[in-house]
Amino acid sequence: MVLNVQELQRHFIEFFTNRILLCSIFSWFIAQFIKIFTGLRRNEKTTMLRFLVGSGGMPSSHSAVVMACAFSTGILHGFNSAYFAIAAVLAVVVMRDASGVRRESGKQAAAINLLSRELRKNWKDFVEVTLPELLGHTPLQVLFGALLGILMAFVCQYWFFPMIF
Repeated sequence: MVLNVQELQRHFIEFFTNRILLCSIFSWFIAQFIKIFTGLRRNEKTTMLRFLVGSGGMPSSHSAVVMACAFSTGILHGFNSAYFAIAAVLAVVVMRDASGVRRESGKQAAAINLLSRELRKNWKDFVEVTLPELLGHTPLQVLFGALLGILMAFVCQYWFFPMIF
């Protein structure tokens, strides 16, 4: 199958005007932007870049993205559609993972880092290992991310996109 220039152009335009994808991306940016202020408020010692692209923190950008995707799908295709059902199930899986498995991994990383520091004190030849500890989210961070995603879906689909598309 050979694609001609017009088909490639059409696919390119369809990709960059996909309202569900754009809303999900906007939700990620907004969540990451909010993390700057919630992180500064908590006096977290890290770089601005870490707030903008890192994982963990308030609100959960994972939750915001998947809920924006699910609710945008529901708005555009109907909340009784198979598309919404698939997006909603995947959203629940991602949010459960963000507050469960990934959070527990962060707790394990903190314990390993503590052990590594203690070993370094006792054995000078030991090379200290530092693992990232802020991997997952608290249930409250996931909830606020989900609420942000739902809000963004409605703002994007009913207010922002009708102005530009």
